[in-house]
Amino acid sequence: MPHANVTHWVVFHVLLLVALGVEFLLLRKQSPARAYAATALWLTSGVLFGGYLYATLDHQLSQEFFAGFALEESLSIDNLFVFLLLFQSFQVKPDKQRKVLFWGILGAVVMRAAFIVAGVKLLDRFAWVTYIFAVLLLIAAIRLVLPQKHDKPAKPKWQQWLESKTTFSESQDGFFVQENGHRAPTVLLLALIAIAFTDFVFALDSIPAVLSITRHTFIAYTSNILAVMGLRSLFFVLAHALAKLKYLHYGLAAVLAFAAIKMIIDPWFEFTPLASLAIIFAILLVTILISLTLQHNEDEAAAH
Repeated sequence: MPHANVTHWVVFHVLLLVALGVEFLLLRKQSPARAYAATALWLTSGVLFGGYLYATLDHQLSQEFFAGFALEESLSIDNLFVFLLLFQSFQVKPDKQRKVLFWGILGAVVMRAAFIVAGVKLLDRFAWVTYIFAVLLLIAAIRLVLPQKHDKPAKPKWQQWLESKTTFSESQDGFFVQENGHRAPTVLLLALIAIAFTDFVFALDSIPAVLSITRHTFIAYTSNILAVMGLRSLFFVLAHALAKLKYLHYGLAAVLAFAAIKMIIDPWFEFTPLASLAIIFAILLVTILISLTLQHNEDEAAAH
């Protein structure tokens, strides 16, 4: 399997910085059209980079990139549900959410890069780790289809501990503000910590999932990071649509279960990257259509 050279790494990070700069300009003013444009920007960046890999590195690796990118994009939707709940819980104002997401996602990029490198090394050295990853994915899939409690959740232990150690300002002018002559952390910092911890938990599912598609460090890294970087704009696109996709979590559970099964049966049967990509798209398309159809029927029934 060919290795990515310095040029490939440089091209990827230049693309990342350019896309990040354009997204910053687009999201300076908040509007649905700008959020759609920023989401299209990240999707286009993924397509362009996959084409670049096809032309300069390896055809199969480019297919693995597209399959990994599609997988991580689909799993990132589950992150958005939790981000939305966190912002509601901390009562973060809409115009402040972009700042929290930016720094939270930037931290997620660093953390996931470390996870991917460690995961690939573990799989290369200890083949049996594959089955541990597969079990983690199956547990995540089961957790998604279990009935969800709609009661207001109690504060997590880490939040209770932090609030017992210091007083958090309700101000949303920054992560720290001057109050009564002292520098105090704000509720925005609390929300940022929650976003970071949430992505750490999701990374425990998504990193094994992408490693079910590829064991190539560069491909796993680039597909995962591009998908994560598009989370901020995708959040503003889907924030109002998430309520209509009631059954999407079943599709995400099926995607995770597919990744787990793929890892388990890999010694005897190997799915090609294109087959994996087709299966992921088919699962998501079916569950999205079912969600929209049933929601439409419920709206009609309520109208009558």
